[in-house]
Amino acid sequence: MDGRKTRTRQVRTHKVLKRVAVLGCLLFVVSYSVAWLGVPKLSMMTHGEVDLNFGNVPVPSERTREWAGRSAMLDSVVAGLAGRQRGRLEFGTKGVDHLLCQLAAGRNVEAVNQVLQEAQPWGKVGSGHDYDFALCGLTVMLYHFGERPELLYPETVDHIVWTLMTEKGGEQAENPDARGLLSMRDTENHVLMTEGSRFLTNQWIAESGNKDPEYDNTRNGQEAWLLGYLKGLERAGIHEYNSIPYEGYTLRALLNLASFGKGPVAESSRRILDRMTWDFALGSLSLRRYAPFRRQPGRAGETRLDCHYQTAMMKGWMSLAGVEGLEVRNAERHAMWVGLTGYRPPDVVVDWALSKPGDYFVRIGHGGDGSPEIYSGGPGYLISAGGEAGDLLRYCVARPTTLMLEDGADELKQLLHLSGLGSDYRRWNHTGVHRRFAVAAGPVWVPDGWSPVIKRDGWLFYERAGKRIAVFSTGQFGLFCLMREEGDFAGEAARLVAENGDAEELKRVFRWPDGPVLSYDVAAKKSEWVMVSVDGNALDRAHGKWPLMQGELPAEPQ
Repeated sequence: MDGRKTRTRQVRTHKVLKRVAVLGCLLFVVSYSVAWLGVPKLSMMTHGEVDLNFGNVPVPSERTREWAGRSAMLDSVVAGLAGRQRGRLEFGTKGVDHLLCQLAAGRNVEAVNQVLQEAQPWGKVGSGHDYDFALCGLTVMLYHFGERPELLYPETVDHIVWTLMTEKGGEQAENPDARGLLSMRDTENHVLMTEGSRFLTNQWIAESGNKDPEYDNTRNGQEAWLLGYLKGLERAGIHEYNSIPYEGYTLRALLNLASFGKGPVAESSRRILDRMTWDFALGSLSLRRYAPFRRQPGRAGETRLDCHYQTAMMKGWMSLAGVEGLEVRNAERHAMWVGLTGYRPPDVVVDWALSKPGDYFVRIGHGGDGSPEIYSGGPGYLISAGGEAGDLLRYCVARPTTLMLEDGADELKQLLHLSGLGSDYRRWNHTGVHRRFAVAAGPVWVPDGWSPVIKRDGWLFYERAGKRIAVFSTGQFGLFCLMREEGDFAGEAARLVAENGDAEELKRVFRWPDGPVLSYDVAAKKSEWVMVSVDGNALDRAHGKWPLMQGELPAEPQ
């Protein structure tokens, strides 16, 4: 009897396990099928295939400026990095950067060459492996020091080219990425570092006299492939826009290609860099920046106004343009790259990065799965929209909408800004920026030390760094605007309050005295621009279809 019961239980257990196994297999097949069908549609896979249109704001390209070959700031950065090295030099994940700064400072030359000659590749390229970081550094080392045998010995050069530069020839490593059963294109910075290094390694070998077609970028297909990838970035902009930290590595790879590459690949890389530096110039004030970004969301809490890695590079270029007194507090290794490569921004980019010639308003599109950037700026001020985070992969980061002034602020808490309701930035739609105006579903943060000059009917009026700012804020709604700097402040404040005296209407409509009427919807879907109309004329609110740059500037850049 007991035996029969045992066998019955065993049979039942077996049936249950069988059903669980079948259900597990079905779930796997369904999940894999959904992923197999869905992954190719993700923005990281399709980016570059969609033409966002350049828009009506041209990217400057003219270069007439004379640049210094070095600067006190960059010398200080290199010396600081070289002196910070403690212990034995190594060829590891970040070891190439350490070796680079030693060579750039002219220190420990014998030890650096010995480490490089004894080094072996320590991994594969791509996400999760990261040897492409080393390749990118070895590339700039090869081209900057490769013909200076007193710093990089000939035998060291040979070892770098034939042993450490693992990606050569014409077979791209970007697809598939080794991440399980799905064939996925790798992320932008990894593709550019890997394939850019391959292109430049081939070029070095070919220019050294090797006639093997494997290293001829035209014959092996590498030039055509890489140019196609770069053209995609020209059409759609950078996928990892403003990324903290990945944009810095994208910039490194592009700087290598623009500085050391030849032909259309170098020209395309330079055009992409021109757009990236132009975007920065328009979206910054006194080389401070606080913009929405894609990747890594773990950096959402960053509050420094120099946290974007491109800031360090822009400071490097400005120092070579003759600007003194600059300091790099963050991403010094990226600033070092500026001194090791030959790309320099166009004249207008430098001019606008240093000072704004007049009022402007620009909108920068990043496609349907990215956040737009919106800037209203002019001499002495910049309003930056915080954007939105509605992307499928949850890579995008929305930030507070900020007002920067020429008052020395270097942290978010020192800026007047609009915070969203709650701490979950993914719920925010911080696209409510228009000319000299910002609005959001959340209160206005007023920094410590700001005292209102005028208080009237719930409005607060401030005078700061030569600007007059009007603020209206409740627990779930806030706006601020920049008033005219001239005239009777008290009279202008009274007129503004009179035009906007209805607190309920103000949640939907703002009236400039003697100016346009703005309407907005602070509860708008994240796919929609918060701004609705100007003087009753509907605005293009579908920011996912905005061009790369649209707006109005005081003078057309050349």
